[in-house]
Amino acid sequence: MRCHTVAIIVLLALGIFVGLVPAEAQQPTRVPRIGLLDYAPSWEPLRQGLRELGYVEGQNLLLEYRPTAGRYERLPALAAELVQLPVDVIVTFGTPSTLAARDATTTIPIVMVAAGDPLGNKLVTSLARPEGNITGLSIMGAELSAKRLELLREVVPTVARVAFLWNPTNLSHVTDLADIQGAAKALGVQLISVEVSRPDAFERALAAMLRDSPDALIMTADPMHQLYAGRIVDFASTHRLPTMHQLREHVVAGGLISYGASLCAEDHFAHF
Repeated sequence: MRCHTVAIIVLLALGIFVGLVPAEAQQPTRVPRIGLLDYAPSWEPLRQGLRELGYVEGQNLLLEYRPTAGRYERLPALAAELVQLPVDVIVTFGTPSTLAARDATTTIPIVMVAAGDPLGNKLVTSLARPEGNITGLSIMGAELSAKRLELLREVVPTVARVAFLWNPTNLSHVTDLADIQGAAKALGVQLISVEVSRPDAFERALAAMLRDSPDALIMTADPMHQLYAGRIVDFASTHRLPTMHQLREHVVAGGLISYGASLCAEDHFAHF
């Protein structure tokens, strides 16, 4: 099961060699502590993978949750809390939390999940040899942004004006925006930038977006935006806007189509 991937990386970061020594056969001197930074709903696949490998929260593993509820300004303080505990490894979801963890420690191992553009954002020095204390997985968000626009046009050929919902405080979205702007120009599509960096800005931003009369909406996988994915999908449905998403989970919630990595898989698929 591919949900094991992050769990195995986390256990290796803890120094536990999965598959060589069964969890029940190990005799640790203390229970390992893992810090989980931001976006609590995404941690169930990790917990599931750990359970299937024999590691159960509260028994032979402790998990320290530090969610932000979409307020990225809290990340530095929350990362510092995990370092001060201290935890044995920090698992981060998305680019903003990984950057906060990187700035908080150079010694505690950091396993990033669903980060965007690790090289461009200087999270690692090389994909083949990350060096430093950061490793993990990227969902290749920006790299596939142009393809998402192309697929949207294939599904809805009449689309001429597309709203792009993004978070300017998420550094990986800078590359995302540049790539999709280039693709829009090549396809003859007008791109409407919709910036939302705080949870309380959604209603105002979406209302303003409607005044520009978009034909469709593209949503990224920003962790804060994911917390409100249901609201965004409902809004688009109410106003009859076809939606393109980065995550299949948003299609399950009612979106039209997604193209990108599943949170539980390394492969990339289109989902309808």
